[in-house]
Amino acid sequence: MERRDVLRLSAVAGAAGALTLGTVTFARADARDGGGGEETRTATGHLPPGSPDFVYLPVEVPRGVREITVSYTYDKPTVPPGTPGNACDIGIFDERGTELGGRGFRGWSGGARSEFTLGAEQATPAYVAGPIRPGTWHVVLGPYTVAPQGMDYEVTITLRYGEQGPTPRPVYPPQRAKGRGRAWYRGDCHLHSVHSDGRRTPAEVAAAARAAGLDFITTTEHNTTSGHGAWQGLWGDDLLILTGEEVTTRNGHVVALGVDGGTFIDWRYRARDNAFGRFSRKIREAGGLVVPAHPHATCVGCNWKFGLNEADAVEVWNGPFTPDDEVTIAEWDNTLVAAARGRGRWLPAMGNSDAHREPDVVGHPQTVVLADDLSRQAVQGGIRAGRSWIAESSKVELSFRATAGPGKHAGIGERLPVGPETEVTVRLEVSGVPGCSARFVTDQGQLHATQLPASGTGTVEWRTTPAYAAYVRAEVRHPPADGGASGLPGAMAAMTNPVFLGRD
Repeated sequence: MERRDVLRLSAVAGAAGALTLGTVTFARADARDGGGGEETRTATGHLPPGSPDFVYLPVEVPRGVREITVSYTYDKPTVPPGTPGNACDIGIFDERGTELGGRGFRGWSGGARSEFTLGAEQATPAYVAGPIRPGTWHVVLGPYTVAPQGMDYEVTITLRYGEQGPTPRPVYPPQRAKGRGRAWYRGDCHLHSVHSDGRRTPAEVAAAARAAGLDFITTTEHNTTSGHGAWQGLWGDDLLILTGEEVTTRNGHVVALGVDGGTFIDWRYRARDNAFGRFSRKIREAGGLVVPAHPHATCVGCNWKFGLNEADAVEVWNGPFTPDDEVTIAEWDNTLVAAARGRGRWLPAMGNSDAHREPDVVGHPQTVVLADDLSRQAVQGGIRAGRSWIAESSKVELSFRATAGPGKHAGIGERLPVGPETEVTVRLEVSGVPGCSARFVTDQGQLHATQLPASGTGTVEWRTTPAYAAYVRAEVRHPPADGGASGLPGAMAAMTNPVFLGRD
């Protein structure tokens, strides 16, 4: 296409729409069926600021193709300080089309790769192996940010002809590990490998999970399912591996936690498109949980704009503890008040590492879940019920409960149904947190705090009533980095979901 045509179509499509370029065609290769050889075509163009989120380059694939390779480049001009430069993602859909939520998805590597290959027998990580059928395929460009000067791009497509081999049947992880019966299980449900923008192989991720003392993990690559079948031989009696996806939209990211292997969740929409409810339902229909990730992260497109009505839990702590986690925890805590007197469901908190590469630490943080066994269903049930707490590592042990006399007690995520003036004892036992302090947070805010012993092992008790505290949750904090000069608390070492006090 001519550049002037691209500019004209971009203006019509609008920032949240899609732009379809002119079709790339190859010689009809009927005579080459079963033979060899290859053909290459290159498409170039220019995208101005305000271009659509997705730019589709149709490619007519003839019969007899056994393999497709796509590479791309784009310019990165100097931009003024504080102005985003060019960043462009890439992926591909096959002849089944680009319909939102349709069947044509064949891979997405975002900005992590400049080249990929796919065929029936194998594909570059982030892409899905399968037959190369004739028809109109679409290379998809995602201009994530565009410099004021615009973006010049070049896409090169190579078709290789010949006989296609069989497509291996993917082997997905089993849904149960041996476990310890009803117990507290440690997991990290937000992890990346070479199947998106991570640098670790699945084998390296599994080894890091075992080294971190984890019982379960979830593979959550950005906008692709290619990693679901990459864990064969890596699970075991000691490690449950769940399949998922980090659905990475332009208005926030959501972890589709524990969906059926091979389930693709589309990401090509914004909050204003009113599509998130549809794909939240698809996550649940595939057996998964809807977990907004790092809602207040500072990266472009990372802030969560879809609201929390569709969420099953929320990731309040993502990787090393930072101010955006502090904001997320405060926002999450505000939502607990509505549920405190039984006026609606409450949203459990999770913590995950979002580890991509060294020195990211798998299992920092981790969610510790009370589950009936080490299975997909039981772990998800514990997360959904809020029977969980978050730790910076497996060195941290914690117990938290509320009691009101013989036989009346409630643990994390539960309710203690006693009268409003009944005296309640809240008890926290913790170890593995040297130099830390503990505090109890209620619907009124922090109502009790104390320094733990230097050893990091201690017990804290506090007495209250349901009339005074509608819920109580515990936090264990490191000393403030600035010595307390700012008045802000130190980084989190561990935190719990709430115990609710009083009758509904």
